[in-house]
Amino acid sequence: MAPFTVASYYFPNYHPDRRNEAKFGPGWTEWELVKQSRPRFYNHPQPKTPLWGYTDESDPAQMAQKIDAAADHAVDAFIFDWYYYDDGPFIERGVEQGFMKAPNAGRMKFGLMWANHDWIDIHPARLDQKPEVLYPGTVTPDTFDIITDLLIEKYFSHPSYWRIDGCPYFSIYELHTLTKSFGGVEATARAFDRFREKARAAGLPGLHLNAVAWGVQLLPGETAVKEPEALIDTMGFDSVTSYVWIHDVPLPFFPQTRYRDVMDKAGGVWLRNADRYGVPYFPNVTMGWDASPRCHQDDFFENRGYPFMATLSENTPEAFREALERVRTFLEAHPQCLNTLTINCWNEWTEGSYLEPDTEHGMAYLEAVKAIFGR
Repeated sequence: MAPFTVASYYFPNYHPDRRNEAKFGPGWTEWELVKQSRPRFYNHPQPKTPLWGYTDESDPAQMAQKIDAAADHAVDAFIFDWYYYDDGPFIERGVEQGFMKAPNAGRMKFGLMWANHDWIDIHPARLDQKPEVLYPGTVTPDTFDIITDLLIEKYFSHPSYWRIDGCPYFSIYELHTLTKSFGGVEATARAFDRFREKARAAGLPGLHLNAVAWGVQLLPGETAVKEPEALIDTMGFDSVTSYVWIHDVPLPFFPQTRYRDVMDKAGGVWLRNADRYGVPYFPNVTMGWDASPRCHQDDFFENRGYPFMATLSENTPEAFREALERVRTFLEAHPQCLNTLTINCWNEWTEGSYLEPDTEHGMAYLEAVKAIFGR
């Protein structure tokens, strides 16, 4: 049997960025929301405290600590949430200055997921205010050309870039927003064809284009695609995955829904999707969910929609390990899924889903990954 590939999403808003500093002040990072969080209901396990401190992921030495921990615990790749808008990149220094320049970057792979959703003002969100769109997710075709040149020249050429059958892995978060950028599905497919031609001209054997498919709206303004199978076929995607369980399984009980209840339903999602799209499907395992740190802490915590929404309870390291055991069993029974899974997330601290060690559990979640997928 081929070895498993464990790819963990990585959210890079934990270093200073010029846009964030212009809005929030010098040195601001999302760690500020982690620090300000507090319990919002009885037995609510907030705030969370990172065991390594409030690290700067754009520092290669501090990123090296993350790389070593990941590689030592059977995490094969980081998939960086990657942002590029019509006016340029955003929070890119975590991957460019941190990972790509880390002295031990060769210990694992990295890929990119273009998080092409609207960036909205939810840091923190107010209960009774519709969040402002700060950077629209749609881009012009000219911007997409700039993006594809940048990807090929800067990222895909890095020796640690994740490839599948020699082809660089590039994932796209919002299919609906992507097609809006080009005015339709056929025009988007032609843009992908040009992207592939550029890659081959640069000496690559092709691209591995991955689609994130989901059915439950989460962020304000997100739009779920009603018939993703047709889009994925027309655009020629090479695989499909999920970002987080919450995109596929609603949380019916507020303020807490049991982790194992969602785990059970997530297993059904894997089974439905295994052959649904006609291309390999990479199942997702989610470590937890609690977006309350992104709520203004002075507002009432009511069930009004993201981030004022239900959390997952009882997501212990033992429960997470059980989810990993289940996904391994699923992959062993479905070789068409290429023995590949995604994990949410390495560091979504303000959404309560992180493998990085905290002061409560230490390295227990990473040890669970190693126990199931270590070689």
